Amino acid sequence: MKKVFLSLALVVALSVSFVSCKETKTEETTVEETEVVAPEVEAPAVDTTSVDTTTTTTTTTTAE
Repeated sequence: MKKVFLSLALVVALSVSFVSCKETKTEETTVEETEVVAPEVEAPAVDTTSVDTTTTTTTTTTAE
């Protein structure tokens, strides 16, 4: 019987030691949202010195 009371006293002591009656403040977490903006890229300049590779060939025949 003595062991039962000692065991119950030990359980009560351990349960009280892990529970706190102090009020805790809950911290509000603030999340800052950032937006990543890519720099604007200009369109490449048109190369006006390029050679036109699509050539048309015409053949003419002269009758003599």
